[in-house]
Amino acid sequence: MRFPSYVTLLLASVHTINAFVPLNGRNVKTQLKAEGTNLSGPPYSGPSVKPILDSIQSPDDMKRLDMRQLKQLANELRWYTLESVSKTGGHLSSSLGVNELTVALHYVFNMPEDDIIWDVSHQCYPHKILTGRKDKMSGLRQSGGISGFCKRKESSYDSFGAGHSSTSISAAQGMSVAKSMLNKRSNNCIAVIGDGAITGGMAYEAMNSAGYLRSRMIVVLNDNGQVSLPTGTPSAGGTVPASQLSTYTSNLLVSKPFQDFRSFAKSFNKLLPEEIQGLNKRIDEYARGIVSGGTLFEELGFYYVGPVDGHDLENMVPILEKLRDSPDDKPVLLHLKTIKGYGYPPAEEASDKMHGVAKFNLGTGAQIKPKAGNPSLTTVFANSLIDCATEDRTVVGITAAMPGGTGMDIFGRRFPKRTFDVGIAEQHAVTMAAGMACEGLKPFCCIYSTFMQRGYDQVVHDVAIQNLPVRMILDRAGLVGNDGPTHHGCYDLAYMGCIPNLTIMSPSDEIELKNMVSTCAAFDDGPTVLRYPRGTGYGAEKLQTLFGYKLEGGEIPAKGEVLPIGKGRIVRPAGGFDKNKINTRGKERKDRVAILSLGTRLHESLKAANEIEEQDDKLGVTVADARYMKPLDVDLIRQLVDDHSVLITIEEGSIGGFGDHVLHFITLDGLMDDGNLKFRPMVLPDVLFEAATQTEQYEQAGLNAQHIKGTILRLTKRVSVPVLEEA
Repeated sequence: MRFPSYVTLLLASVHTINAFVPLNGRNVKTQLKAEGTNLSGPPYSGPSVKPILDSIQSPDDMKRLDMRQLKQLANELRWYTLESVSKTGGHLSSSLGVNELTVALHYVFNMPEDDIIWDVSHQCYPHKILTGRKDKMSGLRQSGGISGFCKRKESSYDSFGAGHSSTSISAAQGMSVAKSMLNKRSNNCIAVIGDGAITGGMAYEAMNSAGYLRSRMIVVLNDNGQVSLPTGTPSAGGTVPASQLSTYTSNLLVSKPFQDFRSFAKSFNKLLPEEIQGLNKRIDEYARGIVSGGTLFEELGFYYVGPVDGHDLENMVPILEKLRDSPDDKPVLLHLKTIKGYGYPPAEEASDKMHGVAKFNLGTGAQIKPKAGNPSLTTVFANSLIDCATEDRTVVGITAAMPGGTGMDIFGRRFPKRTFDVGIAEQHAVTMAAGMACEGLKPFCCIYSTFMQRGYDQVVHDVAIQNLPVRMILDRAGLVGNDGPTHHGCYDLAYMGCIPNLTIMSPSDEIELKNMVSTCAAFDDGPTVLRYPRGTGYGAEKLQTLFGYKLEGGEIPAKGEVLPIGKGRIVRPAGGFDKNKINTRGKERKDRVAILSLGTRLHESLKAANEIEEQDDKLGVTVADARYMKPLDVDLIRQLVDDHSVLITIEEGSIGGFGDHVLHFITLDGLMDDGNLKFRPMVLPDVLFEAATQTEQYEQAGLNAQHIKGTILRLTKRVSVPVLEEA
């Protein structure tokens, strides 16, 4: 029996494992510095010329490069990404973190025949540069330019469009199944997903299915320890990443030498006599059970490889080649450890890792932002919620991995034990809030409008049907600008408005936002929805001159007031705010127009009313703020219909929202039966708004003051509408 000697030899080989340890960050940075990069700044700088990158028109051009050239390409690519984003703004650090991975994937695989699916795809800038869009980076996230995310219509190299998280594994499995059923020559489908996105339940649903069906695919887990935006916000879970899975994968990193030993043992095993290979396999499986208890991913049916240094091309390339050439159909999870913002010290050191940036100074990392003005509406919301929580210990806040975007980071610094970051898990967030409400807490579930789409069934099933007082706070409602169609909050009025039991409100300005936060906190008779847009407040001066507020001492009130449920207000009567001025406008009903606004289009409505009355001395324009979509202020609507010949509703939402609810009411109430009312809803057109500034998008949507003026002038027959003749 010579087995013991072979086993002893195999186990003893662990002492030589240092020869197989991947390069650490210091090794890679030394290589970068040697290639003309100054990382000891500021000022920081990269190579002044990029000969290898300039020679790459498509990934096919990369196949001729050797390893030294690949490393140089990665360095040039990183700095081209930095230079480009410094001029346009965008998602920076995620792209820097997958720079080497992007090079390795495009070197090993053959797109577009092979499919690489980037989860969320905000990290796709290096991918775009290598796939023929290098010269288009100056238009990144600009009107008429390329998207900041993957888009199938933009390039055949964008296998799957994205913008929301946790979808890549499902898409990759679907592609793999289709390739197999259609007998396609190659079946390589790679899903790249971060440790934040993999907290989403859909990712686990997909892994469960892929393991069960044995779908051939590679899932690359990009583990950078950045689950939330930003990670480290004080909360009930502390300041660690908001994910037990992140803790789990961090623990896997502790066993990194064992993983290297395991890889070595497998290659070494082939050199041993066949009669002992089976024994060695059993020893390997037994050892894995002792060290890690078996990995979660292996229990789901995946073959687990890692952890691997995600910035080490010399290690990643052969691993990916081996996985590519494997005849086995078992799905694989390749676990990479990366650093978000890698290779650019300002990004590595920033608390948010420079995740999303404005234009910035490349030498210092300092972002070029407008001078501090009025506070953002998100900040106004957060501070108002703090006021409520100070007076009521039952007020708590929930976010789904977006504490910075929803104001929960501000709330968390004041009330960490009452702040709950659940990771990218909107469904869970909504139902968790419902459970809290059952026991007497007042949960404020703070989620972007576009992301609340992911928790829709829970809103219906777990909140509305049970009439639980969950406060759903939808930030980024309406058009959001450069992130484009995946991030606009266009649909919430339509998809929330059809659900019974909901009270839905939308503020027109920062004072109304404060009031509505207080109203939500005080309302316990059912669920509430408060939607507000991306942007800043107007400031005290404009609130007084344009909105007609009478502010004590010229200051915005520090705290909000509780509003009556379902009651709007007339903001501007015909003729303006001057009560001492005799109003001679709108003597005849045909010259009286009413604008009923929901949300922040009130600003443009007031501008339009002022300009119209300056232009026409007969027209009288009344502007009202509905405040609520549900319940509608039917008394206010009846008053406006009775007193005016034209009623225009305006909102920053899609077809099927506020205007449709008003139209439904006035028709059922018989208010249009005599034919004396002209009604027009102004909504977002039924199109997808691509990346542009918010101002440009409002112009495209036709929701600015000039468009409201045009609608009024046409309906009051001040201008004629040309009739288009058939060609």
